[in-house]
Parts: sequence; C-alpha cells; structure tokens
Amino acid sequence: MKIIDQNVVIDGIDKTILNFLMEDAKRPILEIAKNIGITGAAVHQRLRKLEKSGLIEGSRLIIDPRLLGYKTMAFVGVYLDKAVSNPLAVNKLKEIPEVIECHYTTGNWSIFVKVLCKDNEHLMKVLNKNIQGIEGVSRTETFISLNQQINRQIKI
Repeated sequence: MKIIDQNVVIDGIDKTILNFLMEDAKRPILEIAKNIGITGAAVHQRLRKLEKSGLIEGSRLIIDPRLLGYKTMAFVGVYLDKAVSNPLAVNKLKEIPEVIECHYTTGNWSIFVKVLCKDNEHLMKVLNKNIQGIEGVSRTETFISLNQQINRQIKI
C-alpha cells in the first residue's frame, strides 16, 4: 500500500485481503493468510496499514431492518428556502432516527435523505411531523423504494 496524491494505492495482496473481508468480515486472519500464502502476521500488518490510511473505516454488524418491521424505504428530496438553512436542517435531520442517510446534492433539492419506516403511515408521520416541520424546509419530494435490487460496495 502506498499513498500517492492523497489516494491510497493497493497491491494485489491488499486487494485479495480486502475482498475476503468484504465478503465476510468475520473470516479469520489465519484462513485468509493460508489462502494467499503469507503469514497471519503479514495479513494483520497490512490491515493495520490500511486502517491507518483511512481506507478501512472499521467493521460493522449489519441488521436486516425488515425483520424488525421496517418495511418502507423512501428517498426524500428536501427543498430549503435558503442555502444558509443547510447546516441547521442537517442537524435537525440527525435527530430523526428514521433518517439513515443524508446528502447535500446538486440539482433541484438542497438535501437528499434516505428514510426507513415501518409502513406508509409511519412514513407520512415522519414526513409531515418531523422533516417538513424543520425550520427552513419549504417542501419535500418523496420516492418510495419498491424493492432494492443492488446493494454492494465499490469493487476493488
């Protein structure tokens, strides 16, 4: 691994290690080492360097929200009355647990959020009470996801 012009450049061994862990983050380091043909210590050392570079942001436990009753995913374009409202609106959006992503965007909306709700009625309450109640929000535009077809990380 090298850093060139603020970009992390990885070699084939790093890619292989990362691909194993992206497939299953619980895979033992010694198993990865055996598959690649290097020592466990070498895998561990490479992972520490990749973490230190910022390429790896840690590992996460992924919960299937549908099994907890969250069956409605929606994307909401948020129109703000003024650009100065952006940071204030984002701080308020952080307080809404159903908002799971928030992006500043170009185009029609000032902010684009991903929302996870139990059903359409729950979504309507989140939109009407929480999101549209934020000072500076002039209106919203909502798109309900019928079914997620692709969910992956960038290929390395």
